[in-house]
Amino acid sequence: MNTESIMRWLEAVGVPPEVVSLGTEVDNTWCVLREENVDDAGGTAWEVFWREQGNRYDWARFTNEQVACHYLFGRLTWAQVARGAVGVLP
Repeated sequence: MNTESIMRWLEAVGVPPEVVSLGTEVDNTWCVLREENVDDAGGTAWEVFWREQGNRYDWARFTNEQVACHYLFGRLTWAQVARGAVGVLP
């Protein structure tokens, strides 16, 4: 899973597309941003956070795009389970 496929995966579990923003910060969304030159070696990081009223909440940083996407997928899928939108098949 990566930023090219995560929206399809989230849609499959019922997460509306307007809840996630890839590549830009948008209020009232979960954002996934690629940050360049985050260290002296010019490394890349992937940041995942909820943005509301211009602030970042539940911020996490990863050095791997796939790990960042799986993190967000897990958080949003758990929210779907908690609200009863998805669950164990009979």
